[in-house]
Amino acid sequence: MNPSYQQYRNAYPELPFMGAPCASNGYGWHGNGYGWQLDPLKWTCPSGDTESNEVVSEPILSSQKVEGSHAWFGSGRSLGESGSGIRARGAVQDFYELRDYHVDNGTLFEDPEFPADSSSLTHNGRTDRHYEWLRPGEIVDDPQLFVEGYSRFDVQQGELGDCWLLAAVANLTLYRRLFFQIVPDDQGFDEKYAGIFHFRFWQYGRWIDVVIDDRLPTYRGQLVYLHSNEENEFWSALLEKAYAKLHGSYEALKGGSTCEAMEDFTGGVTEMYEMKSSPPNLFKIILKAYERGSLMGCSLEPDPHVLEAETPEGLIRGHAYSITRVKYVDIRTPNTVGKIPLLRLRNPWGNEIEWNGPWSDQSPEWRFIPDYEKTNLGLTVDHDGEFWMSLKDFQNRFDRVEICNLTPDSLTEEEISRGNMKQWEMSVFEGEWVRGVSSGGCRNFLETFPYNPQYRITLTEIDDDDEDNKCTVIIALLQKNRRSKKQRGVEFLSIGFAVFYLSDPSRVPKPLDLNYFKYNVSVARSPSFINLREVTCRFRLPPGTYCIVPSTYEPNEEGEFLLRVFSEKKNNMEMFDDPVAIKAPVATVASATPEKQAQDEKVDEVRQYFIQLAGDDMEIDWEELKDVLDFATRKETANHGFSRDVCKSIVALLDADHSGKLGFEEFKSLWSLIKNAKQIFAKHDKDSSGSLSGFELRHALNSCGYLLNTHVLNLLMHRYGNKKAEIAFDEFILCALKLKTMIETFQRKTKGGAQAITLSFDDWIETTLYS
Repeated sequence: MNPSYQQYRNAYPELPFMGAPCASNGYGWHGNGYGWQLDPLKWTCPSGDTESNEVVSEPILSSQKVEGSHAWFGSGRSLGESGSGIRARGAVQDFYELRDYHVDNGTLFEDPEFPADSSSLTHNGRTDRHYEWLRPGEIVDDPQLFVEGYSRFDVQQGELGDCWLLAAVANLTLYRRLFFQIVPDDQGFDEKYAGIFHFRFWQYGRWIDVVIDDRLPTYRGQLVYLHSNEENEFWSALLEKAYAKLHGSYEALKGGSTCEAMEDFTGGVTEMYEMKSSPPNLFKIILKAYERGSLMGCSLEPDPHVLEAETPEGLIRGHAYSITRVKYVDIRTPNTVGKIPLLRLRNPWGNEIEWNGPWSDQSPEWRFIPDYEKTNLGLTVDHDGEFWMSLKDFQNRFDRVEICNLTPDSLTEEEISRGNMKQWEMSVFEGEWVRGVSSGGCRNFLETFPYNPQYRITLTEIDDDDEDNKCTVIIALLQKNRRSKKQRGVEFLSIGFAVFYLSDPSRVPKPLDLNYFKYNVSVARSPSFINLREVTCRFRLPPGTYCIVPSTYEPNEEGEFLLRVFSEKKNNMEMFDDPVAIKAPVATVASATPEKQAQDEKVDEVRQYFIQLAGDDMEIDWEELKDVLDFATRKETANHGFSRDVCKSIVALLDADHSGKLGFEEFKSLWSLIKNAKQIFAKHDKDSSGSLSGFELRHALNSCGYLLNTHVLNLLMHRYGNKKAEIAFDEFILCALKLKTMIETFQRKTKGGAQAITLSFDDWIETTLYS
């Protein structure tokens, strides 16, 4: 039987609770602009087991490994540039080229892609009043990007309800290298000023450089949105504008999750914990996150009747706070000496509205803290929005905490040594769910579940200070490019994942097949499938080898994803899939049988038909080939024949002398492949529809002698499949022939089993163009 939800929670107490265990519909919190509001979220829960199987709702996607984030950090691509993963609305903008052009010409840059008008403020271009767009030099006499450096106190909220963004920006200022990754210091209001600035954001595994002009929306000469305490400091206002451009408008920043902004500023992985169901070791989780430079935020549920209502203790409901320090603090009372867990928080407003309870600025509890400890804490008594709280009060007053765990290369060695910080180990893969090939749905759909992408991860070292000898892993499954398609009706999919233990990795099929999933249950999984941008869970697992299977809830749902795994100690992760290779095809027709005799007779018949069409030169072009193939495969194609494009491609693939025609020897090679493929196609066309479903394609091509991984199968479906994720007989023949030709071409050009080849430009053009 399936373990109860509570048993599961007991087994994995660190797992962040994300909703009612079996509610068909639920609600999720996100910033509504000025506070937080409830949004309907689609929850889908695992069903019970059948017999000895645990049915899990987890979808997965075919994927391709992305190099570690060190390949992105400090470098990136311009918004809309090829490889950025984001389509530009206009021309790709290069900051340095544009700045040099305007400096040389003595002009100021005006961004045509994010104009200084109402279309950049709202989706529909309508506003409730007239805003004047001014450059910093038109607002103050001495504009600066930074005034006496930068700090979390430079971030003050304006009229735009994006406190979720401000909380993330405030945390960003705590880490110098991370800050200048987002806010490059190669710009300003000096002699190279040309009214142009640029900022970098992480988007789905890549750093994107966003170029803006410095015209900012004002009302009566004052900045309307995010601004600094210093009236002539503009880095925070310009950063907000660049982020608005990335998402399409300022209005797009109304309502969001601090987790989302934290990820876009860091490339990290976020977690969310509800205080009502937080694990008993929450402080240890927060402390370890702080030691690794994680960005953290927290919030209280809003008052439904009062916008950002203030509690008697000085906290603001529906508001996002930053966690800026976490520490076990030495304490000495008349009766005891020990340590107390404390947290330092900051209100992004940066004003006098602060927590006024125990451990607040004027709290009598501080008299029990030794002076040296107060010095270490940097304790101040200012109306700056920053204050300390005990863990108990923190858990009793706040409703949720969000943690963004930074990638291993986000901190410098200096920052690590100076702050006694540690680093996460990280593995990253990207891919997509393709209908009929790699979108098998969750484990409720057992027949198609094995077609999901699979990833093997090996954990060998236990965590430091772990009494249970276990390994911490954070698994994050993120949907790519869904928000940008929202106006076209594309919503977030319900996604999740399952983790299976491999007791003997060398003795299980690769990838895991239907029989494996029939008789093995997951040892960890996301608690539910939910339509959020990212699903993240923390687990503590014994050392060993595991298989992670990410998926959508329903089969045949299409989308792109990014799968990331953080661990305290080194992990080894790879796609758990077939290597691309060619092998001997499966024999389909036995010798000395009536079927064999009939096949031989048909070969003779086809040979005579070929000779009849070929003429004296014994060669046929693509039109004559179409006649031969239509005649020979009347049954398989239901008299529809081979398409023109397929016949042209077949000639190009087999035309060794580049004559544009096939000789009889070349045709014999084709016919040999077709004979075998016809038998295989019929065997795997279970419903005799005259086409193969995508899920049948892997097995059919395996029978033809081709071992393919999920990524290649996805590409084949994109190229040869129809909208129903089906492949017709003629496309199947072309697909098999293309694979055969490409693999054999590679093998001919390699030496000693090498995994790479070198081609001249002419060879490259010839190989790719005429095929």
